[in-house]
Amino acid sequence: MVNYVLPNEDEVIQKLTNQIESLAKKAIADNGVFRVGLSGGSVINYLCRAIPAIDTDLSKWRLFFCDERFVPEADGDSTFGAYKSALIPVTKLQEDQFIKINTDLTLEECAKDYEEKILKEFQMEDGSIPVFDLLLLGMGPDGHTCSLFPDHVLLNEKRRLITPIDDSPKPPPKRVTMTFPLINNANCCMFAICGAGKADIVKRIFVDKESLPTGLVAPKNGNLVCIFDHAAGKSIADKN
Repeated sequence: MVNYVLPNEDEVIQKLTNQIESLAKKAIADNGVFRVGLSGGSVINYLCRAIPAIDTDLSKWRLFFCDERFVPEADGDSTFGAYKSALIPVTKLQEDQFIKINTDLTLEECAKDYEEKILKEFQMEDGSIPVFDLLLLGMGPDGHTCSLFPDHVLLNEKRRLITPIDDSPKPPPKRVTMTFPLINNANCCMFAICGAGKADIVKRIFVDKESLPTGLVAPKNGNLVCIFDHAAGKSIADKN
């Protein structure tokens, strides 16, 4: 695990930009494709600043969702919808590079379909666990990541890579989400966290080691990168 505590949000964005660029170039050089999982919330804003500044062949990117709200893409709660309106116009990314959920299905069918789509993109059979080049994760004020919430039964999911959730404590209640078997098989998991409002939960998870979902992100290869501004990561800076 590598922690960076930087003076302000601008420097967090610059570090995020550099980290993503390095991983993208390596993945494209090694395999001809960069497979990255996206999250919603503040991550969208950070990536809309970072990705346009990255020196990479964006046509080689394939973009997935670490979780997604079970709403049409025109709905204001749609994570893909947010990227479509904010990121695509400022980059050369094309809509067909995003692997999206199908909300015409039932919630259960949607989760199964999305898992099948991921396996197809990786040219893998059912029962295999893909290795994403990068998962860009967010953290909620309760310590949740993806749509994996504290004390929820999905924290213990061992078999499915993508699961439905219909009782999210944060609206909207219906979502699909990656599970820890898939998350922790990624080549790299990365958090970018800013603001004094996150300081308490950062301390609880990364310093006090409280058992909350974000603290369960532990890639098998150990490649976990956390980038904080000083307001969010003060407790980590003080510890060091």
